[in-house]
Amino acid sequence: MRTTDPAPNTGATDAADSAEADQRPGRVPAFARPRGFALWLLVTGLVGAAASLMLLYERVLLWNNPEHVAACDVNPWVSCGEVMQSWQASTFGFPNIFLGVIGFPLLVGVAISLLAVGGRIPAWYYGGLQAGVLFAFGFITWLWYSASYSIGVLCPYCMVVWAAVIPLFVVVTARNMIHGVLPASPRLKRIAADWWWVVVLVIYLLVFASIVLNFTEAFTYGR
Repeated sequence: MRTTDPAPNTGATDAADSAEADQRPGRVPAFARPRGFALWLLVTGLVGAAASLMLLYERVLLWNNPEHVAACDVNPWVSCGEVMQSWQASTFGFPNIFLGVIGFPLLVGVAISLLAVGGRIPAWYYGGLQAGVLFAFGFITWLWYSASYSIGVLCPYCMVVWAAVIPLFVVVTARNMIHGVLPASPRLKRIAADWWWVVVLVIYLLVFASIVLNFTEAFTYGR
């Protein structure tokens, strides 16, 4: 009796990957799987890109008219226009806005590529992404400190960028720890898988608390 090879199972590789993932310390959470991770990149990338484009729009108007009042100029303590005039707004010799206008669309492109190939990309790709989000997180941390303790003025659109970068950094770092891109013990991998959202929440609360404490006048202005 003649036998034939079984038809290739297109889901075999995915099933094997899923089984391998289940054997890692702790079950791989949804955010660290290809689709979930790509969606996180997509959402944070779109939010950051939108805020960066709004900043660019206001910056162009300010270039054309130094007397322009930006839409995000709320009061003396909340003013995009005021922050744009500071040296910190051009840290590297050009407006920081361009970093977001270029970086966030690139992030969206990475998300789309991950969705297209199902996460089957080399580890170095994730390593490069890690380096990028580490820089972004460090940079917005410095900008937050500058706004809170040096400039003394908040930029609403900038804060939207902060709000996008914080979970982006935590999710990418946790994902890379879980998958071995970053060295981590089994216990640390479990912590990254189970408690990443707590880290995001704690950072948000710390930033919010610092804003309330340093900009009390902004919340009572005009009352």
